[in-house]
Amino acid sequence: MSFACLQAIRTEKVKDARVMTAVPALQQNRHRQVLAEVVRAYIETGEPVSSRTVVRMHAEPLSSATIRNIMADLEDEGLLYQPHTSAGRVPTASAYRFYVEQIAAQATPRVEDREWIRRELDAATTPEGVMERASNVLAAVSRGLGIIVSPPLSRTLVEHMRFLLLPDGRVLVVLVTGGGMTRDKCIRPERAFLQPELDRIAEFLNSHYPRWTLEAICADLKAQLARDRERYEQLASGALMLCDPKLLAEDAERVVYIGGAAQFAAAAEFQNQEQLGELLTTIEERDRLIALLSGCIEGPEPVHVELGVEKMPDAGKHLALVSAPYSRGQQAQGTLGILGPMRMHYERVITVVALMSQFFSEESKGDKLS
Repeated sequence: MSFACLQAIRTEKVKDARVMTAVPALQQNRHRQVLAEVVRAYIETGEPVSSRTVVRMHAEPLSSATIRNIMADLEDEGLLYQPHTSAGRVPTASAYRFYVEQIAAQATPRVEDREWIRRELDAATTPEGVMERASNVLAAVSRGLGIIVSPPLSRTLVEHMRFLLLPDGRVLVVLVTGGGMTRDKCIRPERAFLQPELDRIAEFLNSHYPRWTLEAICADLKAQLARDRERYEQLASGALMLCDPKLLAEDAERVVYIGGAAQFAAAAEFQNQEQLGELLTTIEERDRLIALLSGCIEGPEPVHVELGVEKMPDAGKHLALVSAPYSRGQQAQGTLGILGPMRMHYERVITVVALMSQFFSEESKGDKLS
């Protein structure tokens, strides 16, 4: 992955946010520099930023009065606000959006982060271990949650299939994916099967479709039936029924790995009990986490940043989501990301999420994630 492509980073629109060209104050280079310095200082300390702090950070020698005037201009434009009269300034969601698009998106990954991620993933011996270690790495670079969502069942490479007839007529479908990971599901097919027929179907699928996804298998079976229904009717129609991702309830088979839940819940941003309650509910409900990360699949950009998480109406206004898909070839497999306080180190978070997506995509070509 070329990290120059991070410049194409996509950010969700923030309510009342205006693009840089529409904000007069940001037409001036000095104002942009001061805004970036305020955001960077606030991310580091969590305290309102004074003009004296910016004077010390600013490369150009400027007086506190000049900096105060610039900060007042930025406040007038809705980029900064003052918690109370005697305090310094705090960045708004619009300021964070400017910072992500203009500053953080230019970041390059640290060599030590690349080596650290590689060591952590290489130390895992199972697909589950890879997922768990990756979620903990993502949590460690932020004050938030590291989230990994496994690929949907229809897009998982299958090494071997087996079908077992149960006494009540249901069929136990056993799928073995790369690395020896097993998924099984009891289904009730539309018609009755006998075990010898199930064995023939399994032998046919295992010999014709090694390391195919269910999605690709079903597409090819349908094509075979269209070309020569008489020849393939019995085997292919039965195989289609048993391999149907909808019948296998693929959404229920997606696994979510979460790291950093305790540190996230203890963050200062969640002193409000209602917001904390919404956060904990989201962590507990797997489907909500899957839905949160689904936005990163919609576009071709390597990393998706959402400032203010709309799907969490109460706590979400204080949060940011940095996420990316990981792929096999050109096809999205799963998603990963960091859900954390809006005050986060975006340069490092964005590059680590991009690195993790790259490494996961590489692993999915082998056995560890297949």
